[in-house]
Amino acid sequence: MADSKQKFRVAICGAGIGGLTLAVALARYPDIDVQVYESAGKLAEIGAGVMIWGRTWKIMTTLGLAEPLRRAAGGPADKDIDPDFGFEYRRSDKLEGHSYFRLSLPFISYLFHRAHFLNVLVDQIPSSIAHLGKRLRAYTQNSPSEPITLEFADGTTATCDLLVGSDGIKSAVRRCMYEGKAAVTRNAELLKHIEPRFSGWVVYRTLVPVEKLTKDGESHRIFHTPMMYCGYRKHVVSYGIAHGKLGNVVGFYSVPVDENTKYDGPWVSEVSRDEVVNCYVGWENEVQELIAPVEKALKWAIHELRPLPTYVDGRVALLGDAAHAMTPHQGSGAGQAVEDAYVLAGILGDPSTTRDTLLQALQAYDYVRVPFANHVLQGSYASGRMYEFWNVEGADYSKLPHAITHQWDWVKEETPEQQIERALKWVQEDSTSKLKQEVGEGGME
Repeated sequence: MADSKQKFRVAICGAGIGGLTLAVALARYPDIDVQVYESAGKLAEIGAGVMIWGRTWKIMTTLGLAEPLRRAAGGPADKDIDPDFGFEYRRSDKLEGHSYFRLSLPFISYLFHRAHFLNVLVDQIPSSIAHLGKRLRAYTQNSPSEPITLEFADGTTATCDLLVGSDGIKSAVRRCMYEGKAAVTRNAELLKHIEPRFSGWVVYRTLVPVEKLTKDGESHRIFHTPMMYCGYRKHVVSYGIAHGKLGNVVGFYSVPVDENTKYDGPWVSEVSRDEVVNCYVGWENEVQELIAPVEKALKWAIHELRPLPTYVDGRVALLGDAAHAMTPHQGSGAGQAVEDAYVLAGILGDPSTTRDTLLQALQAYDYVRVPFANHVLQGSYASGRMYEFWNVEGADYSKLPHAITHQWDWVKEETPEQQIERALKWVQEDSTSKLKQEVGEGGME
């Protein structure tokens, strides 16, 4: 039985950046019980760099995480950041490269090592609420008055009033949700949202120490200017992280004809230096200098989700990659997971949200987050095509700067704080409308 002082119990399945941000954000509300269930045996993150835009950094500041992130993850202080952040774009798939665009955005961006970022979040939650080795197999959601039952692969169960699936691109929560929706509505089309789709992109990820990217006492330009080296159906993104100690080198190549097909092979594998080098033969020296010190790299087959029509079913909600796994071409996947978590926590923590109003609260979350996050998902895909000259603009340097700049409009649009405000207003208006309807129906009896 729940503690009489608790409004409701929240179970978070998945302890990645989104799930742990939600746990930290909900910890501000002592009347909400939070439990985190993670399938892995430890809380850890793989990957290399992660980009956090200023709108998301504001959330970190509000949650009291700014200073720990600066210390542990290499995030610079606000005063050290040039507010006109951006990338320099170069045509680099020939020996004679040339810059064709400097993207200058009036938005601060922070660049982190992904594992450092996650470790800061891990340090903020009590170990007593983290349950490891808990791979969700299924959940059962009956009437709104009954708890949701979680069934794990190890044979154990748990209950909650609200389930949040932050369990990544292969989300078990999403699978259970959409199988249930398809069965209830007899709409088999919904099943296509369960499995991720291959985006057509493969990426090599590696970190290179600054010492190996320094020549004649001068470090590679990526340590003072984030770079986008572009070529036909290939591009390389690189910038410094971890207080300038590491170069984050991310090389892409695309095979559009393979898009939406089943990827043949493991999604993530370790590859040799030779494979990376051979991918960029004939590229300009700046790129060769980045790749030359690589010893090994992780090769990722980039998958994404088709835009989901909803992130919610009853008292179950999705966030982060479970809701909108996207290509990494705008460095926005982690940030959108953080924003999901913050908005959801803001709605759940409001005094108007109780166990009896959870359905409306999650509908409000759906109302503000689905169109926004899906827009970012689709924009990220389009951006990758632009970097490789196979979008509608092709290699027209007179059109690309405007098109690429326009892709970032979302960063300055509705803030997470404004989304919380709009969601709560929607709940209030919805409640008022239903009350008027009930009064009207009663008056006609």
